[in-house]
Amino acid sequence: MEIIQENEEKRGLFKAVEEGKEAGIMTYTWAGSTKFIIDHTEVNEDFKGKGIGQQMLMKAVEYARANHLKIMPLCPFAKSVFDKNPDIADVLF
Repeated sequence: MEIIQENEEKRGLFKAVEEGKEAGIMTYTWAGSTKFIIDHTEVNEDFKGKGIGQQMLMKAVEYARANHLKIMPLCPFAKSVFDKNPDIADVLF
């Protein structure tokens, strides 16, 4: 599984790809220069139950930590993962 990040000036995404197929996508919107809002997570039906959403979120956390950023999880999935994992709360806004 490869997680690819595409970052633009105002928006971005993390995309999970396996064997050339898009397994999932997590989109975000920049809220200033120090934080981004995860606003949507979607996993392809063929990949449900494989932890794809969790892998994309952990890539977002890794990116936030490496770049001293904060995350606002407005997406219900992302918020639920943050609620269950206090070890990643350091990047919460």
